[in-house]
Amino acid sequence: MQKITIANARKLSNLSEEAYKELRTNLQFCGKDIKVIGLTSCIPNEGKTSIALNLCIQLAEADKKVLFIDADMRKSVTVGRYRIMGAAYGLSHLLSGAKELDEVLYSTNFEGLYIMTAGQVPPNPSELLGDDAFEDTIKDLKEKFDYIIIDTPPIGSVTDAAVVSQHCDGMVLVIAQNNISYRFAQDVKGRLEKANAKILGVILNKVQKNSANGYYGSYYGKYYGKYSKYYTS
Repeated sequence: MQKITIANARKLSNLSEEAYKELRTNLQFCGKDIKVIGLTSCIPNEGKTSIALNLCIQLAEADKKVLFIDADMRKSVTVGRYRIMGAAYGLSHLLSGAKELDEVLYSTNFEGLYIMTAGQVPPNPSELLGDDAFEDTIKDLKEKFDYIIIDTPPIGSVTDAAVVSQHCDGMVLVIAQNNISYRFAQDVKGRLEKANAKILGVILNKVQKNSANGYYGSYYGKYYGKYSKYYTS
């Protein structure tokens, strides 16, 4: 297995690091059967990729063997944003049959963290994710890793996240403060429910420090009820 470098992993503030530790702890308390977790958002630029990768790092630091899968094959930002060097092939190459699993799986400079990038942009992302090859891949990987975190496209824009959710033990929705309406959040939650996805929780992202325990905390808390909330910045 080839090793690659994540050169631009985000340095967290003390507040953000504590939020990720809390998120990690709550995910671990979801149960041993929750191993494959998909992250999605309502619209682009809500921070789901940063959250997914930093969550992976936190889990790896807790001595877990973790795989980050970039399933946003339409418009991935992972390689460029985090200056991931050395990953020539990714998920699209695997699902199209161009490469084998070992050729798209990379260890990283973070102990215990492995990554599968999105690969080349395919003409049919939803079809590839809905194919038996993706299901078989996830089943195989579950035997090798403690956790698999899948970064998916925004479900408010395309259906890919709903397709991926069929192969996840749970889904987490990322919502950025002041980005969307309450009604749109309801609609997105409904799309996950129609896909029979198990919603593990909601992450309220990009929260101003002085409002983390204010209006938006109660606003989304009332709506999501039993679902957990996590605040990151």
